[in-house]
Amino acid sequence: MKPIYALLLLAALAGSTGQAAPAGKSETAIFAGGCFWCTEADFEKVKGVRNAVSGYTGGRTANPTYEQVSDGRTGHYEAVRVTYDPNVVSYRQLARHFFRTVDPTDAGGQFCDRGESYRTAIFVNGQGQRKDAEQAKAAAAQLLKRPVVTPIIDSKRFYPAEGYHQDYYKKNSIRYRFYRGRCGRDARLKQVWGS
Repeated sequence: MKPIYALLLLAALAGSTGQAAPAGKSETAIFAGGCFWCTEADFEKVKGVRNAVSGYTGGRTANPTYEQVSDGRTGHYEAVRVTYDPNVVSYRQLARHFFRTVDPTDAGGQFCDRGESYRTAIFVNGQGQRKDAEQAKAAAAQLLKRPVVTPIIDSKRFYPAEGYHQDYYKKNSIRYRFYRGRCGRDARLKQVWGS
């Protein structure tokens, strides 16, 4: 590979900063995409994602429980904290991927899951992430030719969900696949985004 092409490749992988991250470095991103089991599963399939943790963020209650968040008393979203290698996948690529895994035109929840805890949002840390998230949102709106209602919000404290929620799609694969199918997630994604 010619040196100039190698530099261009590294700049593209680094996202908006134009510089490659040091080897072995991890960065984090937080996305709320409806059911966190599904959002976690969708992100853990992305090359460069080291792991995704289901949890709660954006609300006013410290150390919320699943029951509290589901009842809508906390203001929290179900969300996923994604840890990734910025030398393999950029934040911009993750933001674009996120939009393809949700219906960003639905302000009332996602698929069969309704209510404030199931709304979509991107929680950003700093102006670099905000810029990339806004560009991904604008691109999604242009492709869909409809308003995208997913807000871009400054990061707030993230609370990991209870242990039984973590890696649910791996530990309970039959139940997870049944839930995802019955909820209509993939069918709706195909309607919104096509194949």
